[in-house]
Amino acid sequence: MPVERTKDYVGGKWVASLSRATREVRNPATGEIIGSVSLGSAADVDRAATLAHRAFAGWRAVPAVERARRLFELKHLLDRNAEELARAVTRENGKTLDEARGSVRRGIECVEVAAGAPSQLMGQVLEDVARGIDCASIRQPIGVFACVAPFNFPAMVPLWFMPFAVACGNTFVCKPSEQVPFTQKLVFELVHEAGFPPGVLNLVNGGKEAVDALLSHPAIRGISFVGSSPVAQHVYRTAALHGKRVQALGGAKNFLIVMPDADRERALDSITESAFGCAGQRCLAGSVVIAVGESHGWLREGLVERARAIRIGDGAATGTRMGPLVSEEHRRRVLGYLAKGLEEGAEIALDGRNAVVPEKGFFLGPSIFDRVTPEMTIARDEIFGPVLCVARAESLDAALELARRHPLANASSIFTASGKSARKFQNEVEASMAGVNVGVAAPMSFFGFGGAKGSFFGDLKAHGREAFDFYTDRKVVISRWD
Repeated sequence: MPVERTKDYVGGKWVASLSRATREVRNPATGEIIGSVSLGSAADVDRAATLAHRAFAGWRAVPAVERARRLFELKHLLDRNAEELARAVTRENGKTLDEARGSVRRGIECVEVAAGAPSQLMGQVLEDVARGIDCASIRQPIGVFACVAPFNFPAMVPLWFMPFAVACGNTFVCKPSEQVPFTQKLVFELVHEAGFPPGVLNLVNGGKEAVDALLSHPAIRGISFVGSSPVAQHVYRTAALHGKRVQALGGAKNFLIVMPDADRERALDSITESAFGCAGQRCLAGSVVIAVGESHGWLREGLVERARAIRIGDGAATGTRMGPLVSEEHRRRVLGYLAKGLEEGAEIALDGRNAVVPEKGFFLGPSIFDRVTPEMTIARDEIFGPVLCVARAESLDAALELARRHPLANASSIFTASGKSARKFQNEVEASMAGVNVGVAAPMSFFGFGGAKGSFFGDLKAHGREAFDFYTDRKVVISRWD
């Protein structure tokens, strides 16, 4: 039986890729082939970028309030089809349905916030900056923008960017991960139904060749990216070299600091969800728990107990709390880190290789390493799987220093009952997303999203008010009328 092959959505139409190259797309919970994705070429990117560029002049002339109405219509359609979208996410990514539903909801919230463009796009005016001279600062759209999205949030991440870009009057090209292309196919079917003019929103499938073409295409004025730090740095350098605006959200090694006075049950529940939710495949997952002082004993015991009780299986099944990894290749990569941790002297408190998992699919149970030191590979690298490291520190200062020594600084949290400790943490931690007594420090869509140090390359971060700055140019008009 032939499997479905993706098409691109360009110029308001579904069209076949100009490339013959394809890749299989499998359900991570069963290993079954669910379709194939076209690995688009530079010609595919050129076709989409050219049509987006042609559509820009007409779209930027549409009043902001009318652009917002198209987004409200899209939000309505996304709401109505949210369950179908969530099931598509689970089918091609593997996360549980509850996790998928939550991610779809977060994406829809971005559309809702972007629809506030008429007020967010207002400029500033001051009359008589000098005698008889007035000055105005206005926001203007720039042109064609594009995003390169990751596999871990097939519905949500592209919606961090697309609605804000088009709300500001730009046109857009989305390149979803070739591992999870079918969720965005559903999203763009709704884009078409919402009535956006042809060429305003476009979808191109592909791998590295398509990404490199986006980074260098002369019609594309800006790039948004989410993925690992090495690739984020490549995206940033290459796109900037071609004169583009860039926001490249990179990898993470998120530190969770647990003070002796922490609420034990809350801390244990939050850290377990942070580390093993979405099978650890998210940039805000807890990676290293730093037990301060006497908290180590109850922390290790409680985390092992909770992680061992997690029910692993098909994310679409009722009662599943952790799904598979996205691919067999990625599963082998995570297994390599388990072997490396043991080789370098870490103590494995819970070995995910021994967990009871379904026979088919790309499953791996939660793992917990103790006595992890900063020089170990598992303490340095972003594993992006259900592996949690436990380290120890004698004080909050020592814990913060451990976090500061790492080159990545995406998110970090502290668990404490002390306002003094919490204040010190939020003032001194280098991660740009900081949590107090929460395991996943995920900003809502009306705040900016992005890390620091090697976790972010660029100036303006995703969604929130910063999005309206990223997708517009401020023009200052100085006028005199005699």
